[in-house]
Amino acid sequence: MTIGAAIVLFAVVWFMVLFIVLPLYQPSQKETGDVVPGTSPSAPANPQLGKRAFIVTCVSVVIWAGLVYVIKTGVIPIESLNILDSIKP
Repeated sequence: MTIGAAIVLFAVVWFMVLFIVLPLYQPSQKETGDVVPGTSPSAPANPQLGKRAFIVTCVSVVIWAGLVYVIKTGVIPIESLNILDSIKP
């Protein structure tokens, strides 16, 4: 795995985890009773983006390290994923 591939893999994992974490435990302005004029009542009251970015980064590093380990050691060989016979050895 090249350094470029590792960076791209980390970016993909990071954004996937981000989109999973963003809506979790997010009270809306309507639920808190403090709707700012000009915004949607369903907008988050306090998004806590810094805290969420830290959590996403920590979780992503763990998932990314596991994926890099699986790719580098060959625990799951590419031939086992060849279900359509499109990968030639």
